[in-house]
Amino acid sequence: MRGDNLAQRVTQGALLATVLILAGCSGSQPNPAQPAAPSAAPAPIATTTAPAATTRFIASGPLVVENQVDVAAQREGVVAQILIDVGTPVRTGQVLARLDDKQLLADREAAEARVRSIEADLKNWESFAKVYEADLQRAEEMWKNDLLTKQDLEHARYKSIGSKYEVERERHNLENARATLRSLELELAKTRIAAPFDGVVARRYVRAGQKVALGDRLFWVTAVAPLRVKFNLPERFLRQVKINQELAVTSPDVPAEQYGARVIQMSPVVDPSSGTIEVLAQLNGPAGELRPGMMVNIHVTEAP
Repeated sequence: MRGDNLAQRVTQGALLATVLILAGCSGSQPNPAQPAAPSAAPAPIATTTAPAATTRFIASGPLVVENQVDVAAQREGVVAQILIDVGTPVRTGQVLARLDDKQLLADREAAEARVRSIEADLKNWESFAKVYEADLQRAEEMWKNDLLTKQDLEHARYKSIGSKYEVERERHNLENARATLRSLELELAKTRIAAPFDGVVARRYVRAGQKVALGDRLFWVTAVAPLRVKFNLPERFLRQVKINQELAVTSPDVPAEQYGARVIQMSPVVDPSSGTIEVLAQLNGPAGELRPGMMVNIHVTEAP
């Protein structure tokens, strides 16, 4: 019995010690929290000013050339010969066609003969004038020596004066005949229809044997370079677009190509009916597949 009691006491003491240890642990206070380290300040964000945005304004206009004209008849006549047809390159002064000139050639030959005749008459009268001048000098000497009457002296003087007037008249006749000859030569030149500048024949309006009147259209001749484009811009571009400014030109017919152009002319005023200004630009370098009359797009940089 004593042994059992002792064992119970040992067991109870162990239980009590365990309880005390657990109570001590549960009653202990946690260590106070250490203050958190201050966080680093955020890095400043760099700011930049974005460049002003630019836009492109697209205008459209036709390709033109400076020299492009209908060659008209300068006199009436019948077309005797067509020398150049459509699509043929021509040079300045090259004959495109001829009008019938038989009558004018005959008139010119007659005028040339008249000029030669008057030239001969003039030489003849100049010779007579020299003879009459010599007769007058001899008559004056004879008058001084009392070998000639006063009437004979006056007669010689009048002949000399008259011959000088005849020479002057023939000179005027010669000038008139030469002027007539030049006029006929000009009329003959009008029978030769010539190209006014280098280019290409774009159209032919007449055929051989056709009778034309003064002013009738015969050919349409156009230059092929330099190409220019004429277009309109809103009036706000009046201060933005300048002479010699470079522009970009594109064509819907040649979408893969872009061409450079330079402003060569600007209207100094605004069209009040449309509120636009007219601009003329000339293409730089080769024109490639572009041709006069094609519509193209002009790209203009517009400031904000």
